[in-house]
Amino acid sequence: MTDQQTYADLGAAAWRWVLDQVRWDDGPWIPVSVPHEGGPPEERDGMHSGIGGLAHVLAEIRQSRDWTDEEAVLADGIAVRIREGLLTQPLATYFDGAASDLGVLSALGADGSDVAIARLAELAADDGWEQPYLVAPTYPPHTRINDVTLGTAGALLAATWAHRHGIAGAEALAHHAADILLAEGEPTPAGTDWPYVPERFRGDVPFDRRRDMPNWSHGLAGIAGALAVAGSEIGRPDLVEAARSGAEHLVTLGDLSGDGFVVPVAFPPAPGLEERTYTWCHGPTGTSFLFTALEHAGVEEVAGETPAQWHRRCLHAVRTSGVPERRHPGFWDNDGRCCGTAGVGDVFLDAWQRLGIEDDLAFAQVLGDALVDRAIVEGDRACWRFTEHRNDDPLLPPGVGWMQGAAGIAAYLLRLSRVLREGRTTPAVARLDTWWNLP
Repeated sequence: MTDQQTYADLGAAAWRWVLDQVRWDDGPWIPVSVPHEGGPPEERDGMHSGIGGLAHVLAEIRQSRDWTDEEAVLADGIAVRIREGLLTQPLATYFDGAASDLGVLSALGADGSDVAIARLAELAADDGWEQPYLVAPTYPPHTRINDVTLGTAGALLAATWAHRHGIAGAEALAHHAADILLAEGEPTPAGTDWPYVPERFRGDVPFDRRRDMPNWSHGLAGIAGALAVAGSEIGRPDLVEAARSGAEHLVTLGDLSGDGFVVPVAFPPAPGLEERTYTWCHGPTGTSFLFTALEHAGVEEVAGETPAQWHRRCLHAVRTSGVPERRHPGFWDNDGRCCGTAGVGDVFLDAWQRLGIEDDLAFAQVLGDALVDRAIVEGDRACWRFTEHRNDDPLLPPGVGWMQGAAGIAAYLLRLSRVLREGRTTPAVARLDTWWNLP
């Protein structure tokens, strides 16, 4: 195994490379990837690939040392930019909207979380939040999304996080979002389902476009997980029961062979894509959050097993899948947080810090070693290039941000180093999408 100092040095080199990409134009911004021509990208402020994501790296850095003057200036610039944009923020989403803004300001320890909650409430309609992603003619006007990254469940997670931190208006917002989700649930013989888009908006959608992605990022696992933690925090047993019912349905969709649990990426299968993956977004890594959420909420049993057993099934499936080897084109071509190595590693560190099972720490180091092997290092800078095997030129330009770039990878390497150096009790950075997964 690689020693912790190597992880620390590579994480620092990646962060230095990210800082090199920060530009200033009415506040800080970063390109999505390098090289970049022109001005700021459209979604310049968000957590996913914008400047907001760097707040989460800064939160990790603060666990080990004080910020440098450069980092402090950047943190202040991000906070000012986010606060100034909140009053006109058009989106609610966890990736790039007001929920993202809440997470960014929380990570920085900056003022403005109350404004983010007020903006989420202002944007709310009786049946959810407007979104720009699914538009006519395929979808009717005002189509809603249920999921945890772009939709109602993301607003619910944000409101629950804010309620835990005593933010005014957060509890009422959580009740509103939860009630919307309860109304959108669809009964099945095994339990409750929540599709990506509520059925009432899909009447004219061609059958081959009615694709649901049941794992964490866009589907049932994330929605049920949000309901579970919200129910436990705002005193709503009905939400916890709804989450349990969702989990009962989810487990009927997956493969339970070999002591694992893997739900396919999409139903019906998406042409040209892997049938299953093992990531945060669409695989058992992210889906494992549902079961720790149910455990946090006090659920004792799902389909004959405890939530803790289902959680271990998810992690076992990942550990025995072949990850992080690139076994064939299209399998594990990404090392980021959303869709690759760093995101998986963080969940395994969560598990080790919570439970102390040594296999989890060992696998987190295997993932760290893969990042060491794949890094593009030039002097004291480092980045990564992912691949898209369907492109004529499969090697992608290096990404910069939190979910799909060097920033998120840097934070994982820095955390891995710190955990190896300080042990299980070193603090883990809590975020609105992870807090119940931590010790």
